[in-house]
Amino acid sequence: MNETAPDSRYAWLRLVITLLIAVVGNVGMWVVTVVMPEVQAEFGSSRAVASLPYVTTMVGFALGNFAIGRVVDRFGITLALTGAGLLIAVGYGLAALSPSIWSLSLVQFLIGFGTASCFGPLIADISQWFQKRRGIAVAITASGNYISGAVWPGLLTWMAADAGWRWMYLALGVITLAVLLPLAQLLRRRIPVDTLLQAEALTQQRAANTGFTPRQLQWLLGLAGIGCCVAMSMPQVHIVALCVDMGFGAAVGAEMLSLMLLGGVVSRLISGALADRLGGVRTLLIGSTLQAVALFLYLPAGGLVSLYSISLIFGLSQGGIVPSYAVIVREYLPAKEAGARVGFVMMMTILGMALGGWLSGAIYDWTGSYQWAFVNGIVWNGLNIAIMVMIVTRGNRARGATAPA
Repeated sequence: MNETAPDSRYAWLRLVITLLIAVVGNVGMWVVTVVMPEVQAEFGSSRAVASLPYVTTMVGFALGNFAIGRVVDRFGITLALTGAGLLIAVGYGLAALSPSIWSLSLVQFLIGFGTASCFGPLIADISQWFQKRRGIAVAITASGNYISGAVWPGLLTWMAADAGWRWMYLALGVITLAVLLPLAQLLRRRIPVDTLLQAEALTQQRAANTGFTPRQLQWLLGLAGIGCCVAMSMPQVHIVALCVDMGFGAAVGAEMLSLMLLGGVVSRLISGALADRLGGVRTLLIGSTLQAVALFLYLPAGGLVSLYSISLIFGLSQGGIVPSYAVIVREYLPAKEAGARVGFVMMMTILGMALGGWLSGAIYDWTGSYQWAFVNGIVWNGLNIAIMVMIVTRGNRARGATAPA
């Protein structure tokens, strides 16, 4: 068997290594949500200001997806992961020494930038190694982000005990150096150029059916990504703070976040399998519609049981949305530019998370509750649905026009 062929045994082994890297590397995105209440109390800030380290993390994460994606296209994933891993470890050390919430926000930008190497660039890399099972491969890789969010918050809380949030950052710096850097060296092999060229004809035909140029389609996907992720950020970023406000405590909120993200893992795997059968656009449309329903359910929720239940429903609804964007990019846009193209769309989804994370905190400060923040998410989610419907409709119309009479 050709070990460099798509869907080969080596491709599946590479997928396992990629997943391990994603689980370890993506903790930089989630640790800031766990420490938010403690940071707010230590520095005496408002909820919106306490959300700023998350916002800067996501801005760095967004820019890193695009910038590091371009590095992967030129130099391969190993070099990108090695440099990013060193940046992440240094960032954790500086975060532990932060004298103010503003300096922590700046350092979190660096952490977010490096952490991005373990999301979009990894997804773009593994997508090159699969054709028939690309959807499930992308979904498994993207699940590393949610597995990280499901496992690490509770684990860090248990490990830190009464040591505090600064200790968490120091521990993560050591873990990054000990695990992430060695695993990155196992991904040195690169996909042959002729394999990439074989994928071009099919992607060009799909793009032509939509009536959009590759650039137009890329920007449409980016706009849709902002819409869905402003909606997605409300529960993911503020569920711990919401539980503290309601008197349930930060530990309960961390459990709900873990439950939400575990549901997201299941959703991503199911969506990956669906994408291999239905395509990325239809799979994304299904997930986005279900996410809107789940957000509506949060509005009347007020009890502990209902919040646990809806958090699980939300995770099961929205987990497959972001990976579907990567599948769409690989279906419609040039394969040789996968790192930059996937990175751009991932950047836009993450900017949506950053905007939504801050906006939800600001709406809370303005209104004194999260009710209108959920409504805000529902409205933004409608933008994503509208764009996906337009792409599906135009594609169907083009196929109907070219079908034999």
